[in-house]
Amino acid sequence: MTPQQGGGQGGFGGMGSLLFFGGMILVMWLFMIRPQTKKAKQQKQFIDNLREGDKIVTIAGIHGKVKKINENNTLQIEVSPGTFFTIERSAVSMEYTNAVAKAAETK
Repeated sequence: MTPQQGGGQGGFGGMGSLLFFGGMILVMWLFMIRPQTKKAKQQKQFIDNLREGDKIVTIAGIHGKVKKINENNTLQIEVSPGTFFTIERSAVSMEYTNAVAKAAETK
């Protein structure tokens, strides 16, 4: 048997490895990168659409109502009657705020 006639070690050789590597990148993009960017886009849209009077939950778990939206990207929230906090817009948690809103709807 000559080297030219001998069965190869794996079908496509370099092309198969390239296709396998490309497939792994595609799967990683579909299941990891794409959902993460979609979630970040939704979070940004949620924060941009905040209005005075909206009930929110911060990342730290503080519940409050938006009283004032300041020009310097901060919010003034009322956590109890007469008690106000000033927080960054980015400190608002979309997931917890939506969860609280859903729980209030079911009651």
